[in-house]
Order: sequence, then C-alpha cells, then structure tokens
Amino acid sequence: MNTLEAIQTRRAVKHYDESFTIPNEDFETLMNSVLLSPTSYNIQNWRFVRITDKTLRAQIKEAGWGQEQIGAASELVILCADLNAWNDRPERYWANADHQTQDMLLPMIESFYTDKPQTQRDEAMRSCGMAAQTLMLAAKAMGYDTCPMIGFDPEQVSTLIKLPESHVIVMMIAVGKSRKAAHGRGGQLPLNEVLVENRF
Repeated sequence: MNTLEAIQTRRAVKHYDESFTIPNEDFETLMNSVLLSPTSYNIQNWRFVRITDKTLRAQIKEAGWGQEQIGAASELVILCADLNAWNDRPERYWANADHQTQDMLLPMIESFYTDKPQTQRDEAMRSCGMAAQTLMLAAKAMGYDTCPMIGFDPEQVSTLIKLPESHVIVMMIAVGKSRKAAHGRGGQLPLNEVLVENRF
C-alpha cells in the first residue's frame, strides 16, 4: 500500500479480531519505522510501553472505561513523552555526527530548553504526535488497523505502568486486525476553510 492510500484508508478502528496476533517481526518492523519520525534536535523524546501482560492489559482496560479495543487488539502501545530527554545524555542524539556538528548542536540544545518547562513539554508532545501518526500510517501500510486513544484515566494508567516522574502519557494506540469496519467519516472541513495564504 502506498503512502497516500494509507492516509486515505486509515481509520480509528474500535472492533478487533481477538484471535489474530501480529507476528513479532512485523511489530519490530513497525516500531523501527516509528523511530524514524522527526524530532527537534533529534532528541527522540518518545517512550513506548508495549503491554504484553494479560492481567495488566485487563487493568488498563478497566482504567479505559471498558473500551473493547484495549483488550481485543493484538497490540496495545502506550505512547509517553520524556520531558527531560533534552537533558538526558544529549550527546547520544548526535553520536554519529562529526565533532564540529556535535560542538555546535549540544550547546544549542542546552540553551534552547534550559529553564523552559513549557517548551520542554510542547516539544515532547509534538514529537509524540508525529511518532503516533507514523505508527498509524506504517501499520496501515502493513495491513493493520489502529485506534489512537485518550479515553482513559491517566493517573490510573500511570500507576499501572509505573510511569517515571519526568514522563507524561500522550495517548494509547491499539494495533491489530479489524473485525468490523469503522463508521464513515463524520465530515471533513473543506480545504478552503482551513487553509489561508500568507495571513489570516
């Protein structure tokens, strides 16, 4: 499936074939594709929690108000943002670059984010948003369906997955094979209502 087709056919699927299991090599291919998503200064401030424990999955489903897709999808990934990634051994993010590039970028990272908690959070959330879209489109291109979710108690889920203090949960994404098609699109705004040229 090409990229445009994946964009056009991706939907938030709520009903999954519980008997289907995504092969582990496909899951690894999917997640390795997600790691190519862009981030500012290459900080890669996303963290992914793959829920494989059935008891934990059931507890998360309860925290998600019993939504079927949490328990039925082949995979459940909780996408988290590390708000402190900018300051966590940032030399890792440019380890393969030449020394001149490292010497330029590492001080820039420090000056851009130091003492700016809102900027740190905004950047992490932007990065996770791009990673989420990459995950959903890559999954669709591979023949799988997805459902991005914010319908859950974040405090309960944070406790269940032992979320580190410097992290926040951005969303959960269910991945699997649909057993029932999604409803038709609710209604897309026309391009001329959302696109302006140069100024509002």
